[in-house]
Amino acid sequence: MEALASDRPLTEAVSRSSDLYQLHSLDRAVAVLEMLGESETALSLAEVCQRLRLHKSTAHRSLMVLERSALIERTPENRYRLGLKLYELGNRAVEQVDLRTRVHPYFRRLAAHVGETVHLSVLQKTSIVYLDKVEPNRRVCVSSKTGTSNPVYCTSMGKAMLAFQPPEVIDQIVSKIRFVRYTHKTLTSREALMKALERVRRRGYAIDDQEIEVGVRCVGAPIFDENHQAIAAVSVSGPTSRITAPNMPEIAEHLLRCCRDISLSLGLHAKKRPRVLSAFERHYHS
Repeated sequence: MEALASDRPLTEAVSRSSDLYQLHSLDRAVAVLEMLGESETALSLAEVCQRLRLHKSTAHRSLMVLERSALIERTPENRYRLGLKLYELGNRAVEQVDLRTRVHPYFRRLAAHVGETVHLSVLQKTSIVYLDKVEPNRRVCVSSKTGTSNPVYCTSMGKAMLAFQPPEVIDQIVSKIRFVRYTHKTLTSREALMKALERVRRRGYAIDDQEIEVGVRCVGAPIFDENHQAIAAVSVSGPTSRITAPNMPEIAEHLLRCCRDISLSLGLHAKKRPRVLSAFERHYHS
């Protein structure tokens, strides 16, 4: 018993040492993620070692752990960049943050201006998930329910968020889409979707012209956070009898202003202006 008692401090010291090593390993992993996130290009092992002042074997261990977890990925040229797992986790984080409370005042103003149903959604893999909805005081409204989802390729909010993702993220998501025709206007090919996304980038908003439901039109625009990530989207939806070609520019203007104000409230102004803000400005000055 005395021998066991005398061994206890040594055991506790080893345990503390192990915990400290794990803490240091976690610190290194976080440092690697932050560095890759700040880099404009994928980095080689040598560049990671140089920037973080790590021994090659130490840096390699951290990279292997992150790669196995899909938090980073290796290119064919053996360079490292952030992985799509972070994208998925980011989307989940958006859902967990009370984004609805933050944007609801803007929502109500937008619904009052346009007199149509307003939605808030986030991107989840190849679908959008509805987080919130405000309906106008009208008899004919769009049927939808928070918590449900729709495909990204035939919704205005889906196209609005997808258009402003990094190119590699767009490729990954589009490659996983199984195109299904819902109406005669549904986009059913990668080529058609990519052309639609280019139009979204040019004007700053997306249109769903009866692509998922006959008789319903939607106009959607993205919400950006302080890191210029398209984390959510807002749409205005209504029957084709009320959302028409002549009044769509006015609806789009109210929507773009709403999304711009929400994005600025989330800290978008803190850094350089992303492409969508330029699209906002082009729209207002045209």
